Amino acid sequence: MKEELSILVQAQYPLIYLVTSEEERAEQAIARIAQQKTQHQRLFVWTVTRGFTEYGKGQQTHHNTISPEAAIEWVVRQSEAGIFIFKDLHPFISAPAVTRWLRDAIASFKGTEKLILLMSPYMEIPLELEKDVVVLDFPLPNLGELQSVLQRQLDKTRSRRAAPDVQEKLLKAALGLTQDEAEKVYRKAHVKAGKLTETEVDIVLSEKKQLIRRNGILDYIEEDETLNAVGGLDELKRWLTQRSDAFTEKAREYGLPQPKGMLILGVPGCGKSLIAKTTSRLWSLPLLRLDMGRVYDGSMVGRSEANLRNALKTAESISPAILFIDELDKAFAGGAGSGDSDGGTSSRIFGSFLTWMQEKTSPVFVMATANRVERLPGEFLRKGRFDEIFFVDLPTPEERGAIFKIHLAKRRSDISRFDLEQLATVSDGFSGAEIEQAVIAAMYEAFAQEREFTQLDIIAAIKSTLPLSRTMMEQVTALRDWARQRARTASASAAEYQRMEF
Repeated sequence: MKEELSILVQAQYPLIYLVTSEEERAEQAIARIAQQKTQHQRLFVWTVTRGFTEYGKGQQTHHNTISPEAAIEWVVRQSEAGIFIFKDLHPFISAPAVTRWLRDAIASFKGTEKLILLMSPYMEIPLELEKDVVVLDFPLPNLGELQSVLQRQLDKTRSRRAAPDVQEKLLKAALGLTQDEAEKVYRKAHVKAGKLTETEVDIVLSEKKQLIRRNGILDYIEEDETLNAVGGLDELKRWLTQRSDAFTEKAREYGLPQPKGMLILGVPGCGKSLIAKTTSRLWSLPLLRLDMGRVYDGSMVGRSEANLRNALKTAESISPAILFIDELDKAFAGGAGSGDSDGGTSSRIFGSFLTWMQEKTSPVFVMATANRVERLPGEFLRKGRFDEIFFVDLPTPEERGAIFKIHLAKRRSDISRFDLEQLATVSDGFSGAEIEQAVIAAMYEAFAQEREFTQLDIIAAIKSTLPLSRTMMEQVTALRDWARQRARTASASAAEYQRMEF
């Protein structure tokens, strides 16, 4: 990105929009670009509180440049070449006078070496300027830049002799943070432990999780369960196990491409979300959940799109990682055709996400689940979006027995008194979630009578429950019919169940 920015400056592009929240670091990068030119360009910075000041020349301000209109007019009047940075112009840029002044400035810059660079954490571009502006995302610090931050902290704490492997772990733990955030986290780790060693990696990681959570859109999920907590789904487990080392350098040297993602369709309550969560343990990758409901923000035009960009950029910055989107059918239902109801926000969000999925090169594995395939836009199901589409059907008798074994073993150390085969037979048509609730209901019944729960309690709970496969028989049948020709079965023994009718 920095090379691209340098090329745009040398090519005399008149208007550049730099999306970043790291003002100081971005200013330093722009200052280096200005100094590298044959004829050094002067660099000016504008804020709504101070007007224009020249970069590196102290606090001296240029009078009467507080208002955006006056500031742009001042730029137009300058005869010398220069780069003029406007910080946080996005709240004012759609005002007719500001938009007009920017267009006048662009026209006047022809044949000069003047350019305006808009710097803001949010992108807001009026329709009138879309053909004239170039948008760039300023990247988060890489390992080399974080190395400088860590070394400064090590120098301050007299820990210069930290082993290279320890430094590497401290650096990788801070990937995804801004330079300022990384500096604060290293300081916190030193204050808390009095040193910076391998032991303090967990302190850096815990703070990093808090920083990710604070963005309000991504959740950092820590899952203690392993794949053994999922009953059945042997084909899906095998597919995931085969790719457990897919993001390693060994896989790259072998010539394997990085997996893009997978979509898990199926009947509600059959373990789709659980297997998505347990995959992070299997692959030893961080799991980030993208809450699409939090992406949408009507407080400001363009804020929703900025929220999605920031979330995806954060996921990429800490990659390799798993990006988990639960109930994709609800998140993007009708997204391609909802322009009339929300001013086109849903359509733009939908389009941006599809483009990112298709073009991303970072090792972010998208793991999505859905219950209602008919609500999904067709673009999601096209080959190339996901590596594989799996269908999770209702559990077979063998799988139901395995699910009963898992849930009983969680609650009692000795489960030999339970007849798993009988429970599997009685619970015909039940999902994994319904089986768990039957066990819990049996325990409540026995607890109220101050006794241990038994096989008969579980059977009674099962018989008093009408499973979803019967209450939503038409929906389950339609989903099976769709998946038979279009998706891969998550369980090798589920084919017989796809032919059954409830």
